[in-house]
Amino acid sequence: MMRAQRIVNLHLPQRVLSIVCRLGGFLAPSVVVLLATIHSAAAQSIDIIRDAEIERVLRSYEDPILGAAGINPHTVKIYLVNDPEINAFATQSPVPGEAESIFVNAGTFLELKTPNQIIGILAHETGHIAGGHIVRDSSAIRKATIPMLLGLALGAAAMALGGGEAGLGIMALGQQAAQAQFFQFSRAQEGTADQMGQKYLRLTHQSGRGMLEVFNKFAGMEAEITYGHNEPLITDHPLSRERIDLLQQLVESSPYKDVKDSPETIHEFHLIQAKLAGFLNRVDTALQRYPPSDTSEEARYARAIAYFRQPDMKSALAEANTLVKLDPKNPFFWEVLGQIYVEMSQPQNGILPYQKSVDLAPDEPLLRLSLAAAQIATGKPQFAKPALDNLKIVLRQENNNTFAWYEAAQAYSDTGNEPMANLSTAELDYTIGNFSAAAHFATLAQHKLAAGSPDWQRAGDILAIASSNSDKRH
Repeated sequence: MMRAQRIVNLHLPQRVLSIVCRLGGFLAPSVVVLLATIHSAAAQSIDIIRDAEIERVLRSYEDPILGAAGINPHTVKIYLVNDPEINAFATQSPVPGEAESIFVNAGTFLELKTPNQIIGILAHETGHIAGGHIVRDSSAIRKATIPMLLGLALGAAAMALGGGEAGLGIMALGQQAAQAQFFQFSRAQEGTADQMGQKYLRLTHQSGRGMLEVFNKFAGMEAEITYGHNEPLITDHPLSRERIDLLQQLVESSPYKDVKDSPETIHEFHLIQAKLAGFLNRVDTALQRYPPSDTSEEARYARAIAYFRQPDMKSALAEANTLVKLDPKNPFFWEVLGQIYVEMSQPQNGILPYQKSVDLAPDEPLLRLSLAAAQIATGKPQFAKPALDNLKIVLRQENNNTFAWYEAAQAYSDTGNEPMANLSTAELDYTIGNFSAAAHFATLAQHKLAAGSPDWQRAGDILAIASSNSDKRH
């Protein structure tokens, strides 16, 4: 459950770095300087939350939209970002084998009111992907930097000749020209993404009101920013009033404008809100939002998580056990019960709940990974082989999961298989880009693996690629 993971700038291609925030993404009505924004995107990492339940729901929202757009869902990865703001953005994927990625802030779930609003945001971002905007952004940024760099050069020359204020003015003009050039391009993209997103919602028989409601929410924010200024706000998206007017027309013309979220979808959405509140909000804030007087499933879910963070393990176990009694077929209720036991340093007690979660959702690799981690954490030899069996299934589904490789190395070591422990460590270092360490452990593994075996060949592949990349970095 809720494993934090960081996508660090060193592991992302430069092309992704320059557009990773897409200068504000879906919303974010803020004035920015182009050069500063690019530097900010390149300098910052992105904290990713991995959670099977949330990822499953996001996929249930997004896959039909991708299908309507004619995009293979397997080529698009969705990430949940540990950020309290409402936002989402699409980029070229940092992961090999994926074409694009959509990043959704956790605050989007916490602050919005309905699944349809989240779906509206995803439809908009899908419009960017289908419209080819992700690739075009790189070209637009490169073109926009030309007047900026020219302004910097001329300004520096003027300052060198003693014209300090004039030089600064030239630099500012260069930046303004760059901003205007890029934002003119970006505003056209945003309007197109809105229209394409509404088209996909109609094709999937969903209402477009959610997208409209989100823009209405931010129209007030934009008005506050622009109040008192005569010039229009320079942003990476059209002024909200203009977008809202067009969206209103598109929504009203749809035969599905009044389609509501199903009760099941709403309940699922409320459970995710509760989970995120329990994990990400301050404990006292989460308990105020979901007080003991609230006996709904979502309230018990939030409290179970908040209590074990407090820590109040007795109360956490009471809430979690009540949840599995209320809905014994929900794999994620069993998951939280297993996690509480592991947090209490009782991993063996966590194995049964985690096994129940895997039995109920066998295709969820993160649940199986948690089960394997609990099995290994017991330190008992009889659990090492079952843990390895689970980890092999996980790694067939997520070969770049660094935590799974870490656990696999531990499990192989526990069974006395040092060559495979070294190969798993090499896979871990290779995945995170630590090529010198990857080459070292691949060499150790290859020396003791059977020559010509698939594992021996894999060690050789890692050694060759890691050595080449290490030499290039040197």
